Amino acid sequence: MSTALEWFKSSYSGDEGGACLEVAYTWRKSTIHVRDSKNPNPEAGPTLTTTRQAWTAFTAYAAR
Repeated sequence: MSTALEWFKSSYSGDEGGACLEVAYTWRKSTIHVRDSKNPNPEAGPTLTTTRQAWTAFTAYAAR
C-alpha cells in the first residue's frame, strides 16, 4: 500500500508558475496537507497539516 500523498492544485490555478497552493487529503485520518506549489519537495519547503474541519472553516471564510 502506497503512503505517498496525491497533491493537486485548484482548477482556477493557471500554468503561469505563480503563487499557488497544492492540497492533498489523507481520508482515513481526515487530514488536509497544504504546500507551496513552487516547493513540491518536502525538503525544499514547509507543509501545513490541518484537520478537515479547520480547512472547511478556512475555505468558507476565504470565499466570503
